[in-house]
Amino acid sequence: MQNQDFQKVLESNKEKIYRICRVYAVSPIEPQDLFQEVIFQIWKSFSSFKGKSNIDTWVYRIAINVCMRSKLKLEKQSNKTLRFESIKFMISDTPPDESQEEKYKLLKACILTLNESDTSIIILYLEDLSYKDIAIITGLTENHIAVKMKRIRKRLFDCINPKIS
Repeated sequence: MQNQDFQKVLESNKEKIYRICRVYAVSPIEPQDLFQEVIFQIWKSFSSFKGKSNIDTWVYRIAINVCMRSKLKLEKQSNKTLRFESIKFMISDTPPDESQEEKYKLLKACILTLNESDTSIIILYLEDLSYKDIAIITGLTENHIAVKMKRIRKRLFDCINPKIS
C-alpha cells in the first residue's frame, strides 16, 4: 500500500519538483539528476511522514532542502570542475516556445541573483503556494513572507525591466 501512496504523491508533484530543480540546477542535464536525488530523498523519508502537514508541503520542503544542499555543494566544487554546457536535454515532448524560453532564462538569471532564502521563497510563490504554505515550508512567519515578497518583487522588477526595455 505504501508504494501506491508514494506513486500517487510523486505523480501529483513531479512537475512542481522538476521546476524547482530547474531553478537550482545548471542546465541542461543537471536538473534531471537533481530531480532524481529529490525523488530518492522523498522515497527514503516517505515512511517517516507523520501527516502533521499537507503532503505537498512536506514534498516542497524536501525538494527545496535537497536543491539548496546540492547548489552549495556545486558551488564548492565549481572551481575544480569543468561543465559541459553543450549537451542539450529536453524533458518535454513539445519544443519550447522560443519567446517563453527567453523570458524564463531572464527570470531565472534574476532569481539567481537573490540570496538563498529569497530564492526559495520566490520559487514557492511561483508555484502558486499561499504565504501560509510558504511560511510552513520555510519556517518563517506569514507576515515575514509578505514583507520579503514585496522586496523580492521589487528586486526582480528592477533586474528584469532594463533587460526587456
